[in-house]
Amino acid sequence: MKLNNRNPIVFFDLETTGIDICKDRIVEISMIKVMPDGSEIVKNRRINPTIPIPKEASEVHHIYDEDVKDCPTFKEIAKSLAAFIEGCDFAGFNSNKFDVPLLAEEFIRAGVDIDLKKRKFIDVQTIFHKMEQRTLVAAYQFYCGKSLDNAHSALADTRATYEVLQAQLDRYEELKNDVDFLSDYTSRNNNVDFAGRMVYNEQGEACFNFGKYKGRKVSEVLLSDPGYYGWMMKGEFPEHTKKMLTNIYLRMMPAAKK
Repeated sequence: MKLNNRNPIVFFDLETTGIDICKDRIVEISMIKVMPDGSEIVKNRRINPTIPIPKEASEVHHIYDEDVKDCPTFKEIAKSLAAFIEGCDFAGFNSNKFDVPLLAEEFIRAGVDIDLKKRKFIDVQTIFHKMEQRTLVAAYQFYCGKSLDNAHSALADTRATYEVLQAQLDRYEELKNDVDFLSDYTSRNNNVDFAGRMVYNEQGEACFNFGKYKGRKVSEVLLSDPGYYGWMMKGEFPEHTKKMLTNIYLRMMPAAKK
């Protein structure tokens, strides 16, 4: 089915030095720009990340330091890339959690002002997860290797849910066997910044989503603990997080002076 897009939409994917959006860099960016009439413009660029590519990353995407040593840096192509994606929406696979935040970081580091928050984003992985079977029956079969008899019986479903969680803890090393961690891990947040260090509460107010002020309104914290802003700006937080925090800080300054 032909995509019904009023604006050009860029399908894109990144290969990177790792998965830390604060520290890692792009080594390759591929884009298919789909115009409203269905025509396509394809661009693929390898990029010198200016830092060594870890062996573990190279074994995944097969791009090594030698392959990109003569390629342009992101800063060198940032302006032309910004022009290419101007006015476009975006689509990717797991892009909302990784590719978009990292791309935003690279633009900020390059000193190119581009407001990605004004764009529309389609994450194909989310559609996949929502549309395909993600029932307890499927999870029980996948994680436990057993068929769930008496599905939708409350006791059977309850027992299966417990067994699935146990199997998930056995399967995934990154999952901590800790209730607080698992609760945070499985929650869904309305992010202020791409990394989710700040989220909107039910009243649409920005709140911190980590550390000692988790759950507190950002504006309240910045008034009661002014040094916290400086600490975050000097810390290892994503540049987009710092940018959004600064926006909040600047907006509240006139009120603070009254």
